Amino acid sequence: MKYKDRALKEYLDDLAARLPAPGGGSAAAMSAAMGVSLVSMVINFTLGKPKYARYEKELQQSLAQSEQLREEFMRLVDLDVTAYKSKNLRNSLDVPFMVCRLCLEGIKLCPALIRKGNRNLLSDVAVAAIFLESAFASAFANVEINLKMLQDKKLTRAVRNELEKKSVQIKRLRKTTEEKVGEIIRG
Repeated sequence: MKYKDRALKEYLDDLAARLPAPGGGSAAAMSAAMGVSLVSMVINFTLGKPKYARYEKELQQSLAQSEQLREEFMRLVDLDVTAYKSKNLRNSLDVPFMVCRLCLEGIKLCPALIRKGNRNLLSDVAVAAIFLESAFASAFANVEINLKMLQDKKLTRAVRNELEKKSVQIKRLRKTTEEKVGEIIRG
């Protein structure tokens, strides 16, 4: 049975146990799933409120995207476990690489929610951005170890170049989101 269909406690028990998998890669995907789940929550608490009616269509699109990302991150939790158990280094690289790419897509949803999301849930927008940045950094660490084991210099250079650029973007988005939310919360 897949973790996406099991209780969170089972996943955490297995993560804490002396088992080869799940490990850091699936934990990164799980953290990302929590981040986009918070994005969905903020949107769900915003939809239908007259104060935010002018953003309804955009929020519906963002919700569809965050829910699609959540499903994909949960799929990647299980794919990471499968890849690790198969001892296929290329698959073990591809899963956290995809987590990194998708974390950037998820965090891009956060800035708009500062203006267009329910004001009572602004701290959740900041937490979502923090989770997504953390998941990105965690997955990037897994990418690095798999690149080292693959020993493919051309692939290593290409993947690192892409992820280093994405790292700059994701850090900037998290920082901007956190700062703007902080300014509003603190007044």
